[in-house]
Amino acid sequence: MAEFTMELNDEQKEVRDWLHGFAADVIRPAAAEWDEREETPWPVIQEAAKVGIYSLDFYAQQYFDATGLGIPMAMEELFWGDAGIALSIVGTGLAAVGVLANGTEEQIGTWIPQMYGDVNDVKVAAFCSSEPDAGSDVASMRTRAVYDEAKDEWVINGTKTWATNGGIANVHVVVAVVDPELGSKGHASFIIPPDTPGLSQGQKFQKHGIRASHTAEVVLDDVRVPGSCLLGGKEKLDERLARAREKARKGGERVKNAAMATFEASRPAVGAMAVGTARAAYEVALDYAMTREQFGRPIIDNQGVAFQLADMRTQIDAARLLVWRASWMGVNGKPFTAAEGSMSKLFASETAKKVTAQAIQILGGNGYTREYPVERMHRDAAIYTIFEGTSEIQRLVIARTLSGMPIR
Repeated sequence: MAEFTMELNDEQKEVRDWLHGFAADVIRPAAAEWDEREETPWPVIQEAAKVGIYSLDFYAQQYFDATGLGIPMAMEELFWGDAGIALSIVGTGLAAVGVLANGTEEQIGTWIPQMYGDVNDVKVAAFCSSEPDAGSDVASMRTRAVYDEAKDEWVINGTKTWATNGGIANVHVVVAVVDPELGSKGHASFIIPPDTPGLSQGQKFQKHGIRASHTAEVVLDDVRVPGSCLLGGKEKLDERLARAREKARKGGERVKNAAMATFEASRPAVGAMAVGTARAAYEVALDYAMTREQFGRPIIDNQGVAFQLADMRTQIDAARLLVWRASWMGVNGKPFTAAEGSMSKLFASETAKKVTAQAIQILGGNGYTREYPVERMHRDAAIYTIFEGTSEIQRLVIARTLSGMPIR
């Protein structure tokens, strides 16, 4: 087990600097264009694939970093470049984490490479959990998967929403209800292979921020997938459902479902994304405050501006430390006894919204225009307190964990 440290090693620093260079030289120059176009930035993803950033190997190296800092470090640097483009680059990772968290070794080896494609033909993947009536309330999920024993196939029907890469993905990972009586404990995750009949893209959403990232509904109409596409396999599912039924009879609640397992693994990474956006806005504001003069002196000489920048930097550093702690705990099998994963996501998300708003205030009228990037960063930051569990849900998870109440 790696000791917890606040210092990156030489190899990590080299990777960080490499990512920072890509974010500065490739992502940032393209950010405004793809925000305006509201389209998936395929050329930038292609460039990321060429240099090895958009690849299974790269994410595997970061994911299995024994310190736990590989993924948050990568997320922070890429999202420092631009949140919308970065999410297009890393969005496939949520589906990959879903397979890693719940799949067999054979499923991991078969499907994750197909999520990324190759340098000459890049692909993306989508993780589909939220529904029109089941966002934070996963127990209200209606998408249903029914097992056809005669054909060893699962038949899936329903509509998913807010799916990053939904409909344009090569591989979709879909969470569905297999036993309605068990609520959220009766869910399972399924791989939907490329070109599977019955899967189609529904509405594509026009968003306030992260507009370079494709977000859409995914419609599943009598989608049939082989039994081998059930993540973890049927035997494991049957055992889990049997335990859930037994615990339900005894009044127990502590059975983890597939969607929750994926979100638990990814929340510190989302916190790192928020830290990257906050840091980017802070740096713009700091540079502006040091060079912008009013009344014959830089505006950073004004206590009102200086104190804001001091608070911004303090909050960013605190958020990063919470993210790093949770990431280290997750990789090293430390239980989140105080919901440390949710803590990191909550604090970093709120920090990103606050810091980007303060950056606009420091830039004044200039900050409110698209001539400066803080306007876009502020729009992008709004998503962090919403997706993968709203701030309200994070607080609920933390409170229930502290009190010992069940988390449904």
